[in-house]
Amino acid sequence: MGYGAVHLARDCRTPRPGLIALSTLVGMSLLAMSSTGSTAAPPQTSAALVGAANGAIAWTACGEQLECAKVRVPLNWEHPRAGKIKLAVIRHRASRPEERIGSMFVNPGGPGGSVEQVREEGASLDAAGQGRFDVVGWDIRGAGDSTHVRCFRGEKRRARFFANWSIPTPGRQSRRIAHKTATLARRCGEVSGRLLRHISAADTARDLDHLRRLVGDRKLTYVGISAGTFIGQTYANMFPRRVRAMVLDGVVDPVAYTRGTEAGYANQLRFSDRGFEGFLSLCESAGPAGCALAGDGPVAPRVDQMLAQLRRGSIPAPSADPPGELTYGDALSAIIVEMSAGPATWPDLAAQLDAAAGGDGSALATAGRLLTTAFSSQDIAPGLPGVGLTCADSPAREGPGAWRNVLDRLSGVSFSYGPVLTWWRWAPCASWPARSADRYTGPWDASTKNPILVIGTRFDPNTPYANARRTARRLGNAVLLTHDGYSHTSPRDPSACIKSATSEYLVALVTPPPGTICPSDRQPFDPDFGEPIP
Repeated sequence: MGYGAVHLARDCRTPRPGLIALSTLVGMSLLAMSSTGSTAAPPQTSAALVGAANGAIAWTACGEQLECAKVRVPLNWEHPRAGKIKLAVIRHRASRPEERIGSMFVNPGGPGGSVEQVREEGASLDAAGQGRFDVVGWDIRGAGDSTHVRCFRGEKRRARFFANWSIPTPGRQSRRIAHKTATLARRCGEVSGRLLRHISAADTARDLDHLRRLVGDRKLTYVGISAGTFIGQTYANMFPRRVRAMVLDGVVDPVAYTRGTEAGYANQLRFSDRGFEGFLSLCESAGPAGCALAGDGPVAPRVDQMLAQLRRGSIPAPSADPPGELTYGDALSAIIVEMSAGPATWPDLAAQLDAAAGGDGSALATAGRLLTTAFSSQDIAPGLPGVGLTCADSPAREGPGAWRNVLDRLSGVSFSYGPVLTWWRWAPCASWPARSADRYTGPWDASTKNPILVIGTRFDPNTPYANARRTARRLGNAVLLTHDGYSHTSPRDPSACIKSATSEYLVALVTPPPGTICPSDRQPFDPDFGEPIP
């Protein structure tokens, strides 16, 4: 979904320095245009590029088949001599170099997860391109190991600020957290300064086009997941003649997203509660042998009763990390984390909810606190950079005093995601101290020479399937591939059919027939979920 909604990798549970977990629910930015935020100006190919380019990328070995580099680009592409920033770049060399087509740029959302994805999944990404592409990842400006948004001068100050952070139960402590989010926004402005005006999707699209030139590709081959679909759509509309192939999976609707923070999340969250209801229904169908939550009466009423109890008070969490109490905000955060991770983690979520309904909220509290850890980090995606990237392209349209109305409206769209993203995204953006100097807001209907492949998952809880359908219709030349699955993005609910169609498209530029529907390999709560079909 954008930068910072949720697409949290499971390894975030044990974060280590430098690890950039995947994330995505929404908050993004990229592309160039006038400071008023309308159609992008024609791409400049002379002064800006000449000023930024230093010949080829100076790659150095950083693992098996891996090479890494730092690339300097202008802070402001309109004024290339007015300061530089650095982009972290990585590539996995093609395993069939004699048949190499070019480079395939990948962005998994996050923000900031691209370098880590190529480092950890380079071999599988290489296979997706049949070994015929150098797989290139880069952490976008503002995030990850590139020059990134920071809001605190030191880890101790950051830890102290978030020590007692929690999503408040409606009506409780809301005023306190509203004040705290305003303070957070001010601190981000004080520490990150002028960087905040130059982290839009327009800026990133220009970075991507520069990297494309540096690797020697005449046209771009790109795979964008979740928030990466906003980057892809921005690039395709800004540079339509420079696109060779583009895959968009887990689609952000750029029209809604660029209307503002609340409008963007209202669009993305409208299927979230139905996704959770689907989880509960499938759990009950799996029975107690497949789903722990199904062992003591109807599933949905048990969960409703437990959440109602949390709205009135808390549930003991004696073995949580750290020990304490399970709050309503913890429970909502845990639901978001596990639903975003896809069906592979649904048995865990079911066990956590079952334990909480039985009076022990330890596991659910620990899962929920993962979201706080990831959202408040300056190193783990989406982290605090996710706030800045959201505000850059999807600024709040009302001031911080509107928090009650916004909270009510977004909670009405989704009982679980609404409160969490009101406080973690809308509220900081309502007090954000900077406006993008170069923000792209459309049009979004460019026609590329080759069709763009748009993948939508029917029961995606974070980016509704309707977004994929709408985007495929809006783009001038696109084909929709439907994934009959349950995850946020197709890789989290594996489908051999999707993988085959995507690979064929990337290599041969052959799209599946219109109306193609790909099933998942296995159903949720299947004990062999994630394993290949024999």
